[in-house]
Order: sequence, then structure tokens, then C-alpha cells
Amino acid sequence: MRRSKYGNKKIVIDGHKFDSKAEARYYQELIYRKKAGDIKDFSLQPRFELQPKYKKANKSIRKIEYISDFEIEYADGSIEIVDVKGAITKEFALKRKLFDYHYDLKLSVLKFDRARGWIEV
Repeated sequence: MRRSKYGNKKIVIDGHKFDSKAEARYYQELIYRKKAGDIKDFSLQPRFELQPKYKKANKSIRKIEYISDFEIEYADGSIEIVDVKGAITKEFALKRKLFDYHYDLKLSVLKFDRARGWIEV
């Protein structure tokens, strides 16, 4: 089997396929937090349109979409978008700027550090 570009190993938990062990770990923590009542609910891979599809000079241009890892809903109704990353790519940095421009939602980008746990990057 071919190794991923960033060395991530895909993993399946509860029938959900995750791009990395860190993403799968965060999913398991969200399940625990929901059972503990810390969060109201969460969803996997919510989609956000950054630019709609359009036509120019009779050519169809595809929409640009950002798919995050998780959307968390808290008891107070607030929403947090979470992306688990090992590395920040140029593509992600651009999509993050477009997301921030279009949406008034908190976007947290997390990385797992063995010594410190989850850190925001």
C-alpha cells in the first residue's frame, strides 16, 4: 500500500474513516466529551462553500469547498469548527483565510503533541 504524502496512517473507527491517528484520537475524545455532557453534539466533515461554481468564457469553473474534520456544538449553542493537522499546507492556509472571510465561526486548528496534548497551531 502507498504511504501518504505526510506519513499519516488512515484508520477506521465506528465505521468512519479518518486520515490520521490524531484525527481518530480527537474523534474518540469528542465521543467521551459528549457522554460527559461537556459538548451537546458534533458532526464529521462539515462542508463550507468558499466560492460558488460559475461559468466564464463558456467554461465551467468548479466551486471551492473547505471540508473540516469536525463541527462541535456546545450547550450554549455556540459552534466551533476543528481541523486536526500535522502540517499547515499553502492550500489550507488559503482556505482558512477564505473561511474566515465568509463565515463568522471559530476555526481551531489543532495538532497533537505527545508531551503537551492538543495544541492550537
